[in-house]
Amino acid sequence: MSAQPDSFADMGTGIDYVRGDATTPLGKGPKVIAHVCNDMGGWGKGFVLAISKRWPEPEAGYRHWHRERAKNDFGLGAVQVVQVDRLLWVVNMIGQHGTRTGSKGVPVRYEAIDTALGTVAARATTLNASVHVPRIGCGLADGT
Repeated sequence: MSAQPDSFADMGTGIDYVRGDATTPLGKGPKVIAHVCNDMGGWGKGFVLAISKRWPEPEAGYRHWHRERAKNDFGLGAVQVVQVDRLLWVVNMIGQHGTRTGSKGVPVRYEAIDTALGTVAARATTLNASVHVPRIGCGLADGT
């Protein structure tokens, strides 16, 4: 990760692609960092390690959410919003089924991510926040 991010705007989508540390979103005002989690309760590889290094609350929230899943909405497409600073939230999105490629294909589930991102967009709108996301499903989830 470079200290000086390279950025360009994707014309027509409102998306700015930035290289750098996704745990340090650029810009002013409220911010949401959204990232993909698995539906197995596993937290310990990939982008979540960078999150846990900066803030303990997203991991603790995810583990509690998973542990109590019989009593809540934990599952593919669900989101959990965790405030980590006055104007910063981390969103745990359940968009990965399992953790390894197997007979049912790659773990990343784009339909679940699409559902979760819709919820994130609505929440970011109510917070008047920009949304910051690392590349989705391209690492351990074996997606593209």
